[in-house]
Amino acid sequence: MSVAQKIALVNDKTHKQLKPATPVFSPVRALPSPPCTPHTIALNQRNKMDGLAFLSQLTDATIPAAFFDPQYRGILDKLNYGNEGKKRGKARSSLPQMPEKTIAEFTQEISRVLIPSGHLFLWMDKFHLCMGFTHWLTNTPLEIVDMVTWDKGKIGMGYRTRRKSEHLIVLQKTPRKAKGIWQSHTIPDVWQEDAPKNGFPHTKPIRLQKELIAAVSQPNDIIIDPAAGSFSVMDACQQAERQFLGCDING
Repeated sequence: MSVAQKIALVNDKTHKQLKPATPVFSPVRALPSPPCTPHTIALNQRNKMDGLAFLSQLTDATIPAAFFDPQYRGILDKLNYGNEGKKRGKARSSLPQMPEKTIAEFTQEISRVLIPSGHLFLWMDKFHLCMGFTHWLTNTPLEIVDMVTWDKGKIGMGYRTRRKSEHLIVLQKTPRKAKGIWQSHTIPDVWQEDAPKNGFPHTKPIRLQKELIAAVSQPNDIIIDPAAGSFSVMDACQQAERQFLGCDING
């Protein structure tokens, strides 16, 4: 064997040793047949029920994508304007609030029902983004893979800078993959869209949610939202030709 052949053999062995056992990217999207939905929960309807009770009825590893918009109190408690429910935030303050422990329970249940490499889109305000939210992901196989900032086009509250945006954390259940899973490369990480005007205190952008749904799922896949609020995800699913399964405690 020549010197050049020996060097080539050593390089080949080194390359094989360095190659990861499980590739980060895979062209294969393993999605099981659509799950049998519980007879107590209607598809494409505004179901009124507790979100954790809803999730408990879903089968493990059957859902390709979920949205979750926690009704947290962190920012309102921190700012403590003193007139919440009187001059400010009447609609929001009337909604049932989620303690941090409850939010963590939601993320654990959502991760259970997601398929491998499935996605959770988690809505987040600036306060929780800066203070930290990763403890909500404890004991889950969820990893942060991206973030989209939503420019709402209107200025909100704030002692210093006034809030004009919200953030959507993109989480993926292991194994972490992009190729063959994320099918769109035209979604910007800053998205401008006016909030729907439907009387709900914190509505979410339908067009953005539609694009994200289309990026990580196939037609007729089931997308879930266990705290649906204004049910904007249901509207987005209809536009993206997906099935919606979700609920809200207020119906």
